[in-house]
Order: sequence, then structure tokens, then C-alpha cells
Amino acid sequence: MSGIAGVRTFSGAAPAAATLRAMAGTLRHRGPDESAIWVGPDIGLAHDRLAILDVAHSHQPMPSVDGRWVVALDGVVTNHAALRDHLDYPFRTDGDTEVVVAGLSLEGISFVERLHGQFALVAHDARTGVTHLVRDRLGVLPLHYRHVPGGVAFASEVKALLAMGPPARVDARSLDAYLATRAVPAPDTLVEGVKKVRPGHRATIMPSGHLEQTCWWTPPEPDPEGIWSPGDAIEAVGDGIREAVRAALVADTPVGVHLSGGLGSALVAAEAQRLHGDAVSTFSVALDVHPNDAMDRATRAAAVLGTDHQHVLLPATAFEEQWHRLAWHRDAPLADPSDVAAYALAGAVGDRVRVVLCGEGEDELLGDVAHPHLARIAGRTSLLPGAVRSRVDARLERGLGAAFTAAERRQLLGSAPPPERGPVPTPGADAFDRRVRDDVRHLLPDDVLERGDRMWTSASVAWRPPLLDHRLVELLLRLPTSVKVRSGSARWLLAEAARPLLPDDVVEHRRTPPPRVPLGAWFRAGLDETARTWLTDPGSWVGGTLDRASVRHLVEARERSHHQDLQLWTLLSLEMWHHAFFGAAPVVPAPRAAARETAPSVSQR
Repeated sequence: MSGIAGVRTFSGAAPAAATLRAMAGTLRHRGPDESAIWVGPDIGLAHDRLAILDVAHSHQPMPSVDGRWVVALDGVVTNHAALRDHLDYPFRTDGDTEVVVAGLSLEGISFVERLHGQFALVAHDARTGVTHLVRDRLGVLPLHYRHVPGGVAFASEVKALLAMGPPARVDARSLDAYLATRAVPAPDTLVEGVKKVRPGHRATIMPSGHLEQTCWWTPPEPDPEGIWSPGDAIEAVGDGIREAVRAALVADTPVGVHLSGGLGSALVAAEAQRLHGDAVSTFSVALDVHPNDAMDRATRAAAVLGTDHQHVLLPATAFEEQWHRLAWHRDAPLADPSDVAAYALAGAVGDRVRVVLCGEGEDELLGDVAHPHLARIAGRTSLLPGAVRSRVDARLERGLGAAFTAAERRQLLGSAPPPERGPVPTPGADAFDRRVRDDVRHLLPDDVLERGDRMWTSASVAWRPPLLDHRLVELLLRLPTSVKVRSGSARWLLAEAARPLLPDDVVEHRRTPPPRVPLGAWFRAGLDETARTWLTDPGSWVGGTLDRASVRHLVEARERSHHQDLQLWTLLSLEMWHHAFFGAAPVVPAPRAAARETAPSVSQR
């Protein structure tokens, strides 16, 4: 990964170099190897580079040989070598950035549709004066923008956009979405005026100042019944995973694999080991309160594969003193307590590898995020009488992962969300297909991938989820539900694809939910007092913005269920994020000492 930032102006004056350097300074963790700016007549670009391909060259921002195009790239174009062979261009480097520059020079902005990989890029056309902000198909890499006086600013992370323009404020219209899912759907964020480029879209900034987002990739519809047999599907998925891992291994620096304990990450590690030849570095992490759950599965897989494995055991209570730093890196409230473990793991492995492959996307693509029968019932509650529907809807919302139900959110906020911020139904062939497509559209980019990007890049580590290779995603979406689903899940496809590489006891291990972070124990060990201080103090932003009585009732409850603990965590995270970004002048944390902040213990074999 790298950090990209810039400003497009419409006043005829170039943006100040000092502004670009300030924006780049907030992104240095994404690219510590090299920082550079490029300034044109009405645009300035900044790039913080994490050197992974063509390490000695490929400096950015990179202009084309004729000076028409200039590009700043974050991420990796995995098919850059194949594209290079078909481009008539005087190449000066061996990296992927110049392939993008060459393709734009020869074919225009439509060339981005030929790119494979996980990337975000800014491409400015000096001849037409048009600036393009482009985000990869699944939204693995982030890209944001904000209208500022006289122009549009853009950056990899929200925090870089706060370095200029008027003081930022919380977007009150996004609070309902956050309280429901602890994530805000694109194009919105929790910061007023800061927008996300949607996955598979490009935002075009015209010389007039007009900005519009254009979709350049859409997921395919399911194939007709009768085309796929189970055997064909298994073979195609196995081939797809193999090619996805092969593409993700493209790097000139060391690559490792995060073994989460799930089958997906074990399969990624197995393919990486087979393709790499030597022992691949693998990593896992657990909290010291439950070190035997996913950790055992991860170490078992590592032993079977013969990888060079490192396990990080994290003290469960060590995160609180780092909460400000975590919120700053996260760009948003800590959506899930497991972010603490991801942050610690990233810091621990950053001195060994530059790139980490992971199994992210496994649950979402295979329909295992929530109980399928709950998703089916949720679409039928409109037939129930009003009072009964309200009670059923509340239970369904909790079962599907909502922190606060619609009624609870109205109580906290004092009103329902504005109509334009309501959920937009995702089309699909059936209930299961709709659920998977909705997760691909929202849950993955707005929650899972956003969290993963921020936690890994906090330690200057590039992360790549091979299971989200767009060709594999397209294959899985094309398979009809009748072919890929058994017992409410498509997980059997992954298991069958894994059998040639993993022993049966690893493949057939009964899937169990990830171990719960011990929120109740955390609150009893002192987090309760932290919550009381931050949420009931007269100066509390949450206490002053949300219904104070409801907040106090939750804080002072003598006994809470795990769900209520999660609700309290949701409010406390919101308060901590607000304090980190708006409570005082935001301060860029000093570069962290890898693996030492949270004092994890590291075992290696």
C-alpha cells in the first residue's frame, strides 16, 4: 500500500506545496520509504510510497513521457507484466505504475477497466484538465474526497483531508447507520462533506468543478440453471483460488500469510506455499484470555503445511492506553474489538514482511455472515401486524448484527434517519443471492476491508485478500444458488477445493464462530469506569448529542448482556473517535515501535 493525496483547484492557482506536504505527513505510515509531491498549474499530488515492486525505481507521482498524464497509485496491479507486453511505450521502469501511465497515454481512462488487482489511483489529464479518482472493483483500497474552498481535495484516508479547508464536523445524518452496523455505507462517512469513491467507480473532476461518480464494474448475474455441475464448480473454484493467490504473490519484497484459523486463510497459505516453493512466513494472533481457539487451528494448519510460523499472544487489557492511536489510524470509531488484535499483529510482523495475504471475504462470499433463515424471514415481516412486526424486526436486527435496533436508534437520535440515508435494496436471484450481493456491496468495503486496510497500514504493511480477486468473485456470483449452496452455505465449495492441498482433519474441522472478545471482562476490569467518565461527563460529545438518559442508563446498568456490552462499546468508541479527531487539535502520532506498544508475547517455530 501507499498513501495518495492531492488538491484540484479551480481558481487558476496551484495548491501550496506546504499543504500537500501536510496531507502527505498524515499518511506517512502508509508509505514510509519515499515521500514526494508534484505540482501542476491547477493541481497538486502527494505520494507516500511503500516500495514493493521495482523498489529502486517507480517513483511517484509519475508523469507520462509526453507530460500529458500524471498518476499516483496505491496498491498493486497484478497483471502489469502481461499488459506491458502489449503496450507500445518507451518504458523506463519495471513497476506497475508506469504500465498504468502507458495505458492511459495510449487508450485513455477506459484503460483502468483492463487492470487486475487491488488499487486506488489518481490520474490527471493535463490536456483536458480532467482529474480521475479510481477505486478497484471490490473496494479493497480506500479513496476519499472533500470539496474545499476553490477546489476538491482527495486522499487515501479521511484524516489527510482535514489538513485543509474549513473545520470538519460530524455528519449527523450518518449516525443512524453507525449505530446500526458500526459502519457508514459509501459514499458517506462520519465526517460531514467527506465522501468515499464507491468500489468499482471513478470520480471525475471536471475543469468547471463538477464532480460525478461513474460505475466501471458491476457484478455479473447468476448463470442459468443447468450450466454448472457440482464437479465443474469445485474445479473452477479451485483453479480460481490458485490463480488469485498467484496474482497476490506479485512482489519484490517478502510476503507472508495471516492464518486466522479459518479454512480460507489456510487454503491461501497452502497455495502460497506450493507456488513459492520455500517455507512461507505465516502469522496468527490471539488474546491471552482465550489462546486455544482459532490459535490452535492456525498453528495446526501451519504445522501441516510446514510454514515458518509466528504467533502473537496479546494481553487482553493492553489496548486502552492505545485507544487514541487506534482511533486515529482507524479513521472512524473502532467498529469491532478484534481490531485491537489486528493492530497488534500488524505491528509484530512489520519487521519480517512487507506484504501479508489473508482470507478476508471468505464469510461474505460464502454466505456465512449471518443465519440465512434470518435473512429470509426479514423479507417477510411486512405481512405481520404492526405491533408484532416491531418486536420481530427488533429481534431480527439483533440477530443480523445490529448494535441498536431502529427503535433504539430513534430514541438515541430523537428522529429517524433522513430518507436519502435509508438502505437501498440489493437485487438478486433469491434471498441467499441477495444477501451475498449486499455483503459484497456494503459489508465488505464499508466495514471489513476498511478496518483491515487501516490496521495493517498502521504498521506500513501492505495486505492483500486473494479471495477478493475480482475474477474469483465473479465466478462465485455466477454460480446459481442451487449449485453452490448446501445446508444454507456455500462453504462446502471451499472445503472441496481445499482437499488436494490440506488434510481432511483441517478441511473438515467443524466451523465455529471466532472467539468473542471478552467485553464483559474488559468493562469489569476498568473499562466501565472509562465509559462512565467519557460518556456521562458534562463535556461528553456522545452524551450531549444522543439522548443523555439512554446513554446514562446503559452506562450505569448493574448487569449487562453481551449485546448491551457491545452497545456500550459502540458508544464509547464513537466518543473516543470524536475526541481523537475533534476534541483537540489532531496530532499525528509518532511512528510506532513495531510489536512493542501492546507488549504481546511472540512465539515462533
